[in-house]
Amino acid sequence: MQIELKNDTLTAIFDTHGAELKSLVKDGREYMWNADPAYWNRTSPILFPFVGAVKGGVYRYKGYEYPMGQHGFARDREFEIAGQTEASVSFRLNSDAESRKIYPFEFELTIIYALNKNELNTTWIVKNQDNKTMYFSIGAHPAFLVKLDENGTFNGNYIQFDTREKQMEAKDFVDGLVKHTTHPVPLEDGCLILDEHTFDNGVYIFEHDQAQRVAILDKDKKPYVTVVFNTPLFGIWSPEKKNAPFLCIEPWYGRADADDFDGDLSERRYGNSLQMGVSFRADYKIIFE
Repeated sequence: MQIELKNDTLTAIFDTHGAELKSLVKDGREYMWNADPAYWNRTSPILFPFVGAVKGGVYRYKGYEYPMGQHGFARDREFEIAGQTEASVSFRLNSDAESRKIYPFEFELTIIYALNKNELNTTWIVKNQDNKTMYFSIGAHPAFLVKLDENGTFNGNYIQFDTREKQMEAKDFVDGLVKHTTHPVPLEDGCLILDEHTFDNGVYIFEHDQAQRVAILDKDKKPYVTVVFNTPLFGIWSPEKKNAPFLCIEPWYGRADADDFDGDLSERRYGNSLQMGVSFRADYKIIFE
């Protein structure tokens, strides 16, 4: 089922399947990718209880192995509507017999979306309802439309970071797993200049709080969408070597396994833990210029 929210500036549509943001329109302009499977069949999935892939498609917890697909399972589950006003909606997902087969924890996941003038605020609340410590990751994956040039490439667009550094460092990433090495990402006045080869290798993973505000700029270097977050790392992604007409700005509390990781779930890099009865709460916002 789809839910529509409106204020004087924005119109947003969400789906109970995956609690996914499907559309954001301002002044008649659509900002979100339409999930065309020719490039990518999603728009803004919720990444939970994993961000990225686990090595070999399985993770270990207390001596047992569990299968897990990339980015967890919440994006493919049906959420219930936990509350709604004219400008906000909350979705809820609880653990069940199906989830416990692959993720042995009792949890409650709540996603709250709220419109505020020209902003969409997203809040994640994860509650541990188990009698043991719960381990999880959570992240966002919104895909924003980008106007390509006459040759169908990213030329003429920019990504702007709130940094004064002349370059940032991105983790090397091979076959869905993170390596321990990094490569420089050169910036000009805080901007990554996009071209037809920017996403030849897919995702850019930026660790260590290198930025907390990322904007997409047009050819005149005017921002038209900005993502603001306070996560320890984030990703920038568009399908590899396709020059798809969108790119993703992804705040993360978690990431894919390292290529040499063979530890327990509790030892995953950037993983989060919750004691019995405790909740985790975090948010990020999308600003439309």
